[in-house]
Amino acid sequence: MAYFGLVEAGAGTREAARQVGINYRTAKRWRAEAAHAAAAPVALVEVASRFLSLDERNLIADRVRQAGTSLRMIAAELGRPVSTISRELARNQQPDGTYHPHAAHGMATARRPRPKVGKLVADPVLRAIVQDGLDVRWSPQQITRRLRRDHPDRPEWHVTCETIYQALYVQAKGGLRREVAGWLRTGRIQRRPHVRSDQRRPRMATPMVMISDRPPEVADRAVPGHWEGDLIMGAHNRTAIATLVERHTRYVMLLHLPEGYTPTLVRDALITKIQTLPEQLRRSLTWDQGSEMHLHGQFTAATNMPVYFCDPHAPWQRGSNENTNGLLRQYFPKGTDLSVHTAEHLDTVAAELNDRPRMTLDWDSPAERMTQLLNTTHQQQCCNDR
Repeated sequence: MAYFGLVEAGAGTREAARQVGINYRTAKRWRAEAAHAAAAPVALVEVASRFLSLDERNLIADRVRQAGTSLRMIAAELGRPVSTISRELARNQQPDGTYHPHAAHGMATARRPRPKVGKLVADPVLRAIVQDGLDVRWSPQQITRRLRRDHPDRPEWHVTCETIYQALYVQAKGGLRREVAGWLRTGRIQRRPHVRSDQRRPRMATPMVMISDRPPEVADRAVPGHWEGDLIMGAHNRTAIATLVERHTRYVMLLHLPEGYTPTLVRDALITKIQTLPEQLRRSLTWDQGSEMHLHGQFTAATNMPVYFCDPHAPWQRGSNENTNGLLRQYFPKGTDLSVHTAEHLDTVAAELNDRPRMTLDWDSPAERMTQLLNTTHQQQCCNDR
């Protein structure tokens, strides 16, 4: 703080006050507050960095007296959110509206000790009102809303639903009869965690579009450009190869993942491979709900290719891909390290599969069907150009 810096440098109280631009009596009060704080016993308690320190409050006091200094500028200088500075000035200023750093630090320190006595424990009248509401099966929300409406002039009675729930379920909070917890609409006498171990947590960064919302044209395989994808796993699930199968032609592409199959690596590999295709072959991708597709939204944004997700435990919804993965085990047996295969080897394996005649294609090969498709598309584009 500038004032105390001048005093420490040898300036008198009156001279330091004049240079800083404050009243002499204000300077004397600051020195008295500082002396009182220095004389008080200091508790050796480490204060978390999220709380403002005395030095930070001294700087705030300096800046608020400087004309043209905004709260945003103070926050930027301290590296704090603007809301922290605004809240500090609102909570810890003096009754006359002035802000004194040592007094503010003392007020904040006095409010910090935990645990505090709960509102329902400290106020028997409020506790009785809440208890009466619970006795007639009112929900905590109904009780809190009526307290605010019926007693607008009693802000100390404006409790939250969480206050009531903690008084019921947390023994340390106390205050309400324990048996009332069983009268809540849930009927529970113990609190259930918001996140349960038996709940499957969302695996995706953005909401999934399920296969039930996939366009009908994908299901009948009449329109090319719709793909199915999955991973085949190596030993101990440590390595993987991503597989893509085009539903109309059964054409196969393999993705090299030598460094792992994290969502970022799978996203990048998919984008690179899909962008090698002509636009008419980039219509959609169907995948299972594996966590490797966590960033499917970013893949869609980069390729303009929507991703549809299968239902859990429904591999038949990607029948072409599942069949292809079975064929690939001839080349990549289970329990082996898949990272040893190069990208060139994967391309060779994919070419062999694409050259195999298929009964479902009337004994054409996927490569022949893909060539026919691309030739037809090219001829149509030439006619349109004419």
